[in-house]
Amino acid sequence: MRIVIVGGGVLGTMHAWHAVRRGHEVVHLEREAEARGASVRNFGLVWVSGRATGPELDTALRARRLWEEIGAEVPGVGFRGNGSMTLIRTAAEWAVAEAAAGAPDAAERGWRLLDAPAVRQVNPALRGDFLGGLHCAADGAVESRVALPALRAALEPTGRYTWLPGREVRAVAEGSVRDDTGAVHAADQVVLATGAALGGLVRELAGQLPVRRVWLQMAQTAPLGEPLSTSVADGDSFRYYPAYRSEGLVQTQPQPPVAAEHKMQLLMVQRLDGGLTIGDTHAYAEPFPFDEVEAPYDHLTEVASALLGRPLPRIERRWNGVYAQCLDPAAVAYSAAVTAGVWLVTGPGGRGMTCSPAIAEQTAEELSW
Repeated sequence: MRIVIVGGGVLGTMHAWHAVRRGHEVVHLEREAEARGASVRNFGLVWVSGRATGPELDTALRARRLWEEIGAEVPGVGFRGNGSMTLIRTAAEWAVAEAAAGAPDAAERGWRLLDAPAVRQVNPALRGDFLGGLHCAADGAVESRVALPALRAALEPTGRYTWLPGREVRAVAEGSVRDDTGAVHAADQVVLATGAALGGLVRELAGQLPVRRVWLQMAQTAPLGEPLSTSVADGDSFRYYPAYRSEGLVQTQPQPPVAAEHKMQLLMVQRLDGGLTIGDTHAYAEPFPFDEVEAPYDHLTEVASALLGRPLPRIERRWNGVYAQCLDPAAVAYSAAVTAGVWLVTGPGGRGMTCSPAIAEQTAEELSW
């Protein structure tokens, strides 16, 4: 088949990957010169640990295996199975982690509850004040800023992959896609993986979707100067990930005002250059701010420094981003046929980098690629 994929982010690129690997010809359109949305404005985390039991966890585990396979074939994506450590600083957080470590699927997730000395054996860079940590061996990371070009470079030698950046799609019909240069691309099937761009053509084709947009702030530091051998989360992560079912924590341990206002958790992952990506915040009410505020960065710096037991390296980059999140709690992403031969896939939420290989694989199977 000849498949046209609209959207150069990680979800669109993974659809291209699966289509080409199954022997099809792919034309891949992106409105920017390079992907600049949520796919490159994230931690690069392959995050299994907090996923809800059921389809979400199954998808994340499958995606983790696929990322490892892809990383072995395309080293430029920067995959490493470094695991994660969610650090525990209070008795209430310990209770949540203890319940998680005793859950029936704890072994499948790679969860282990560790005291502070055992945490430091796994990750010696963590020299701060904490009671222990929930270690997840299944978690990993990729280099989100360079993974997509690396994947495209691996597809080009097949002769069945054409990358066309700087092309905004104006019309989609059964059998064809027209971009803003006037070029018409014949297609047996079309996949729209347009991320948080839910207006314009997407609205014309699909109407109002059960998908919301989420705004967040993040930052990257100078090199740490030593390996951070796992990705790191703080206990506020127990509030936001469905695996933990932590209503008791929410009720008994209020967040500091800044963290509560911006719906924050600390996530921290080391880049291959030694710097740390830290975040993040969550905002759901549009219109989103066009500026960034400093208080969340101050909070992240304070928490990260306390867990490291040393000052956080200087922040060198700050940014914000918007991603799309499906409102159906039972769905990993929103996917549907919007017209004959045209399939829309969007709304993986904060699971996009983690789950995109498996979401795209599922599309390939549903569309008989």
